[in-house]
Amino acid sequence: MLSRVADSLYWMSRYFERADNASRVVEATYGLILNPAKFSTDERWFRAVSSLARGTTSANVDPQRALFLLVADPEGAFSIMKCIGGARENARQVREEISSEMWEHLNKLFHEVTGTDLHADDDAGAMRIVNIVREGAYRFHGITDTTINHGEGWHFIQLGKYIERACNLSILLDAYFSVEKNADDLDWVGLLSSCAAFEAYCKVCTAELKPERIADFILLQPEFPYSVRYSLDRMHHALTSISNRSLSRRTGKIERLIGRLRSAVTYVQIGEVIRGDLHMYLAAIIEQCRDLHAAVHEVYIEYPIEVAFES
Repeated sequence: MLSRVADSLYWMSRYFERADNASRVVEATYGLILNPAKFSTDERWFRAVSSLARGTTSANVDPQRALFLLVADPEGAFSIMKCIGGARENARQVREEISSEMWEHLNKLFHEVTGTDLHADDDAGAMRIVNIVREGAYRFHGITDTTINHGEGWHFIQLGKYIERACNLSILLDAYFSVEKNADDLDWVGLLSSCAAFEAYCKVCTAELKPERIADFILLQPEFPYSVRYSLDRMHHALTSISNRSLSRRTGKIERLIGRLRSAVTYVQIGEVIRGDLHMYLAAIIEQCRDLHAAVHEVYIEYPIEVAFES
């Protein structure tokens, strides 16, 4: 597979997963601010902005504009509209590698999202976009799984989705547990809802909302798709499949990085993590995901021409 094709498929998937994650967090946060609780509206929007608009000065965001910032800010690199646009642009560059159904759905979703003339105080309009993306994400994932060959390109799509998901879940957990003492049951419901995990959590762990148990479910549950451990397992499967199909002999670093990442969540108890430094633990997962991204880029995307001839 051409490196530019692999790169576009990978980033199409990452951008789409980023938009999907943002829509879930915004929907859950918006539901929380409609309920009276210990947390103020300012604090809840601050938490949402800090977990989604990474690298921005979220402490200075006007709560009245937070919804617009996360959904449709034309200058915000992490807004839902921007991410859907990024996914579509990468898909456009590899239309011959994806199915016509994938392109048609993503293109239609892009026009539905960007065709709305949204103003900063139009909460109802912003939430309509969120709902469109939430429903569109389920369809896109289903279309992707069922309409293309599960070969090398599909594995790059899976890698992009799950590396983005692992980072997003870790950032979201950190945002909630950094203010754990002020959180109440509604906030923990919001965290689970942001991860599409509320019903699954209740079925596995009962409806008792214990912070440590919630952290264990989202971080270490091996069978739930929106957990960090599940995401890392799928990343490992994708990387193994790509390596088996690739001529590159320089995959040792990638194998070490994903092995270390999986070990960090496979051979640990949540009590050990909580008693230690949860913030540093989550930060280490995010940093290792970034290192893995850089290694994948070096081996499969921007390798020197000499390496291609050696292979």
